Amino acid sequence: MQNTLVLKVCEDKIQHDMPAISHAGELLKAGGLVAFPTETVYGLGADALSADAAAKIYAAKGRPSDNPLIVHICCFEDMRAIVEEVPRQARMLADAFWPGPLTMILQKSAKVPYETTGGLDTVAVRMPANKIALALIREGGGYIAAPSANTSGRPSPTTAGHVYEDLNGKIPLILDGGEVGIGIESTIIDLTEQVPVILRPGFITMQMLSEVIGEVRIDPGILTDDANCKPKAPGMKYRHYAPKAEMIIVEGIQELVVKKINQLAKEQTGAGKKVGIIGTTETAGQYRQGVVFRIGSRQEEAEIAHNLYKILRTLDASGVDIIYSESFETPRIGQAIMNRLLKAAGHQVIQVR
Repeated sequence: MQNTLVLKVCEDKIQHDMPAISHAGELLKAGGLVAFPTETVYGLGADALSADAAAKIYAAKGRPSDNPLIVHICCFEDMRAIVEEVPRQARMLADAFWPGPLTMILQKSAKVPYETTGGLDTVAVRMPANKIALALIREGGGYIAAPSANTSGRPSPTTAGHVYEDLNGKIPLILDGGEVGIGIESTIIDLTEQVPVILRPGFITMQMLSEVIGEVRIDPGILTDDANCKPKAPGMKYRHYAPKAEMIIVEGIQELVVKKINQLAKEQTGAGKKVGIIGTTETAGQYRQGVVFRIGSRQEEAEIAHNLYKILRTLDASGVDIIYSESFETPRIGQAIMNRLLKAAGHQVIQVR
């Protein structure tokens, strides 16, 4: 395949950019792949109702075929064709959070191929808030399967440049809508259980969900090493979001964390290694060794989420041999941030007291 075509599009100029979006929609309807922006990360889209098209996603990403894809829709009523039943809870959650960064898991209909669901009888569905994404879904036939548009296991892409870095020559087209807003993937909630279960934390928190539908529980695998589980949602089994260098999280009281990272960085630098450090606005100036990146302020947790994947990719580009990161247990979406960070580190954590 030739170099991937990149077409600039803008949420504020949808009508002006419809020729590019329509072209992308025709590619999807013909069984091709298109990368596109959402409010969370860039997605790699294909016709969700075509087994062959879904298979192309796995091939382009190098993604394990038992890792389910999320089906993106642009209208709530469109969900009825791809699920066996739309429960009342789904309507309540959609009214509260769609379009937006929430994915619901329901029993699939026969219309959805197992290639899209990773062999499961359930299907993950969401309606993105990004206007480019919604327009593309309409132009592409209404049902787009789309995981993150990166090589499997790598940090998710938050710019078109990240997509191009991973998938140039593997897909025909990227719609470049600029940098995404949120920067981490959608919350996933499983509505097929008696008590709904959060399978992946995100911007929509447990508290927000429970305020709408009542009792909600969290899958215990979210913050543990769950490599042996059968994935019911994207990101549950395999190492994800990972930089090329080994990554270790240092967790504990802030001053002790800084002291420990400084000690480790000095040892590694002395051994001839190039060290990367992820700190905050509050702590970055306290590090004495290595290449230091400010992920944001602990007072602005949305900033930390927004910058996470971008910093992991920048660390890759800087050629570091090992990365030490602070832990980010922020009040609202800290669980979502740590879920990504722990998977990026392969659950390597040093506790300091």
